Amino acid sequence: MEEQQPSLERDEILTHLLAQDTNQPRDEPEVAANIGEQLKHMGLSTWSISIHRRLRDALGALSPERILEIGGGIGHRTAWLYDLFERQEGSPSRFTVVEQGAKFGVIIHRLMTRFGAEDWTNIVVGDPIQLAAEHAAWSLATTTTAEISETPFVSNYQAIVIDGPSPQRANLVKTYMPFLDQQGVLFTVEPDMPTGDVDPDDEQGMALVDGFNSWMELVQETQKTHHVAFMPLFGGTLVAWLPRLL
Repeated sequence: MEEQQPSLERDEILTHLLAQDTNQPRDEPEVAANIGEQLKHMGLSTWSISIHRRLRDALGALSPERILEIGGGIGHRTAWLYDLFERQEGSPSRFTVVEQGAKFGVIIHRLMTRFGAEDWTNIVVGDPIQLAAEHAAWSLATTTTAEISETPFVSNYQAIVIDGPSPQRANLVKTYMPFLDQQGVLFTVEPDMPTGDVDPDDEQGMALVDGFNSWMELVQETQKTHHVAFMPLFGGTLVAWLPRLL
């Protein structure tokens, strides 16, 4: 991972990373655009082009060696990242992509081979919360590092990207924050905000309310241990965390 500019104070790093990089292309990568069309036909949602573009800009500036993506879907965001690595003519040493759906995992595998990224990409199919719990249990039971452990994760990711249903977003961030390197940055998009009155018998509506309350609690709690930055963009707000040096 590239060293941050010496003139930057630690609390300024996220502002620097979330700024637009005018040297990066504005157009959506061709492969990502094709996957985006597939998403529309499948009735699936994805982050907006503005959010993907700004996340790509941030990772381009950060140049992390170890990246973890939670919620790969059918690879739309992954395609943005592969395009970045290809244009930079340098890949990370490890790119771990976690996707719960086995069929989606197969699609991401095809994308991985399309970009010739087999040597440094690890596609993991399974429930992300359960996978994290298994990793934590293994870490407690052994002194070996994650690189040679029986879990799919490496230690100390320098960039983590979290996606998932809005009601689960806060829990996913909280679960994977310990996987972050002291100099690493965790990115996600602010979950949907519930609007209007929600009937207590509306399970989906109440899940959204509970999830957003958990999100607000998470933001408040993590500000004690992390620098947190919000970047409002078309289609949502990109949020980033950088550990404080305590």
